[in-house]
Amino acid sequence: MKINVMGAGGVGGYFGARLAAAGSDVTFVARGAHLAAMRRSGLRLDSEIGPLHLEPVKGVADPAEIPAADMVVFAVKMRDTESAAQSLKPLVAKGAAVFTFQNGVESAERVGRILGADNVVPGVARIGSHISAAGVIKQIGTFCRLEFGERDGKPSARTTAFQAACKAAGFEAVIPKNIEREVWMKFAMLAPLSGMTALTRGPIGPVRANPQSRALLEAAINETVAVGVALKTGLTPADAGDLLKLVDGFPEGLMASMAHDLLAGKPIEIEGLSGAVARLGAQCGVPAPTHTFIAQALAPFTNGKP
Repeated sequence: MKINVMGAGGVGGYFGARLAAAGSDVTFVARGAHLAAMRRSGLRLDSEIGPLHLEPVKGVADPAEIPAADMVVFAVKMRDTESAAQSLKPLVAKGAAVFTFQNGVESAERVGRILGADNVVPGVARIGSHISAAGVIKQIGTFCRLEFGERDGKPSARTTAFQAACKAAGFEAVIPKNIEREVWMKFAMLAPLSGMTALTRGPIGPVRANPQSRALLEAAINETVAVGVALKTGLTPADAGDLLKLVDGFPEGLMASMAHDLLAGKPIEIEGLSGAVARLGAQCGVPAPTHTFIAQALAPFTNGKP
């Protein structure tokens, strides 16, 4: 199976490396020092599940260098969505299916507007990982799972083929009946986690242990679930309690990738996370004061270190 990984960061780099190590023909699209390090000395996974050193690595700076692919793991930062999707037009024209694993809840729609909705499969990546150094992906914890599915909830040739490749690579891959609900379940966890760890510049452990910051965390989860319920995404009010239990089970040292980006002075995805909760809440009449505050507080860092 020929797989193009569009964005070799914490998600694309991790899952792409596992797929390549298991025999899939994987080409990574990356840039800068990360790409140079991958070409020079391979791609390393620093993982509690088990370390991996993938060498050699097939890496390019432009998907135009890839002659063809069966599928694309689309995992670029949200700010690069449209430009990355545009660059994939030749591959999609040759039959590649695009599986989106970006953060947020608008990825499949945004990519579909450019590449055609029928060419896009919505997905969710559940992992705590980030680029810790050029050519190195660090995983926090042991949870590692991909979820993806057609919008009608039915298995298809492309989803079952990708699921088989994932299972051969040794990580969990699920085709849920309602992928929109799963996308929102992750969003209702990630937007609060990202906002609070970025806001505090630290891991989730102290945030959830302190009564005052925990109250903010709970409010952020409740707001996101309320917006999802109002938009009829498949979420229910009871999901808020389950999501808080999920966050309580995360490793104390876990920080969302947005917090890592903030500390590194890189652009952050606040507009597609807390900003999106506030924006979508306004559209459906659900107040989101906590996410509005988080988005406003982190706004100066949207484009990186001021």
